[in-house]
Amino acid sequence: MMRSLYSGVAGLKTHQTKMDVIGNNIANVNTTAYKAQSITFNELMYQTTKRASGASATTGVGGTNAGQIGLGVKVGAINTNISSQGATQTTNLPFDLSITGDSFFIVNNGQENFFTRAGSFYVDGAGNLAMTSTGYNVMGWVTDPTTGDIKQDTVVPLQVMHPDFMNYEAEATTMATVTGITDKNDTDIRSSSGKIINLEFYDTLGYSYTARMSAHVIDGDAGQFYVQLDDILDKAGESIGAAKLQQITFGSTQTVKSDNAYLLNNNISATDISLSDGGTNTIDAEVGASYVIGTTNGAPSVAALEAIYGTGVAAAGDTVSIDAGGNLSVTKAGETTPVITRLPAGSEITSLTMNNTGATKLSTASEYIYDDSVTPPVFKNTAGDTLDMATLTELYGMPAETLESARAFTVDGSGMMTITQKEITNAALLDYIPGTGQFARIAGNTMGEITLGFGTGPEDLSSFRNIAINFGSTLMNNKDGKSTLGAERGGSGENAGLGTGRKIGEMTEVIVQDDGKIYANYDNGQSRLLGQIATASFANPSGLEKRGDNLYSASMNSGEFDGIGSDIKEGGGYMTSGVLEMSNVDLSSEFTEMITTQRGFQANSRIITVSDTLLEELTNLKR
Repeated sequence: MMRSLYSGVAGLKTHQTKMDVIGNNIANVNTTAYKAQSITFNELMYQTTKRASGASATTGVGGTNAGQIGLGVKVGAINTNISSQGATQTTNLPFDLSITGDSFFIVNNGQENFFTRAGSFYVDGAGNLAMTSTGYNVMGWVTDPTTGDIKQDTVVPLQVMHPDFMNYEAEATTMATVTGITDKNDTDIRSSSGKIINLEFYDTLGYSYTARMSAHVIDGDAGQFYVQLDDILDKAGESIGAAKLQQITFGSTQTVKSDNAYLLNNNISATDISLSDGGTNTIDAEVGASYVIGTTNGAPSVAALEAIYGTGVAAAGDTVSIDAGGNLSVTKAGETTPVITRLPAGSEITSLTMNNTGATKLSTASEYIYDDSVTPPVFKNTAGDTLDMATLTELYGMPAETLESARAFTVDGSGMMTITQKEITNAALLDYIPGTGQFARIAGNTMGEITLGFGTGPEDLSSFRNIAINFGSTLMNNKDGKSTLGAERGGSGENAGLGTGRKIGEMTEVIVQDDGKIYANYDNGQSRLLGQIATASFANPSGLEKRGDNLYSASMNSGEFDGIGSDIKEGGGYMTSGVLEMSNVDLSSEFTEMITTQRGFQANSRIITVSDTLLEELTNLKR
């Protein structure tokens, strides 16, 4: 009778324990990453009243079973449903992470490591990634300073907001690519300023500059062009200056064709003119002067006039004059109205004498070629006529650098100068294959590369780096008279993306990938790997001991943590940013278990009540 009392007590205690487990589950139904527990009962012990006996062949008596009386129940095990994934809750916070798989986050309180599935993290005041609830540091791996890759070693706290990570260092541009179509009929590429090609680049300090280049045609049918470096401009559009430009190299010095025309200064005009019919007949006259044929000294002859202007144009006694354009004005004898005859085709102005300080004679019959065999250099034609720099400046007033770069020019009948050849510095010949339009070479390099070099000298260009510019992907084709040449930073082909350079970057965001790698993005378009969140896996995760605050610690039955951890991808799992794992408590199951527990508790209480009644009847026997 006393045995049933104690069995009932044991039943009450175990069911109360089960109710405690159920209550804890229900209390944590909304706890982040909580893992539900369950309890199992075992028989307590048995009192044997009779041993079992076997059958006897001698007596022919069969065997009997043992007689045993149970003495109650005890808690067999309290299990944690740790392998069941909880539902997810979206938070959109970048450091709220959930794990899919059997792994655990590793956190540390400064003395020991703990493990958790609750991935609610934040960045604390020291820049460390930590648990929002406890402040424990999230553990992982940092990058190797040499390679920049993750080095899997003993886990350490992840300081994602380290001062070294807040900015991304600037880098000078070292490669560039020019792409597009070169159209020989493009009006820009045929103009004196050429087709402008701007290349924006960076120095080592992250300052932005623009290399202003221009493409010009030499002989479009032969696929011959040249590219010239015109200037280097800073961010404000101002030139870096002639002194620095002298130290910069691009190609070499080239003599190229030109068609730049320059008019006479306003105060300069022709005083004398020489005409020719292209043969032996010539006329020399004062511009605008009146001559009476046959009577005025120096008047042109009728034969010369007819050879140059045509038969019957003038006769003896007529008054004639010739203007600066070579046009003939004839006033017949006895008349007052002149007849104008323009200089016909086939006849030409062979020279003009100007009214400048030296009464300079300009020959229109042949090209003037630069001659530096004398000091100072002069321009000389085939007839031996010479023009010095000072005289040309007086006549045309062009910039000194323009005249200094000229290597040949012609003068027409109006006195207009056309520079036909000029010498240019920092230029490179650009050739295409005429039949196909494919790139052939630039500055003799068939691989398409030319270097924009920043040399040493009195000007400090140490913040710049040489830039290898590749023209190899350009083509010469018809583009309806519009070339599309353009330059961009960075290499092409197998070097695509290299050498672009950049300004200094400020951190704009931090993201966590599904493998736990933490990247920082910067406003200069760069990203940096900051570290990786390590995870821990156990042979028996159910053997982990709960430590409160959603934490677990390793036990002898869970397996040991090696201090290094593992990449979550190795176990087939992954992390999701912006969501949290919720509790895996199933309320329907918990309420069902609560009902059976309540009934079990009630039944065990009845055992005690009935046993007490039996004892009462026993004590009443003496009455």
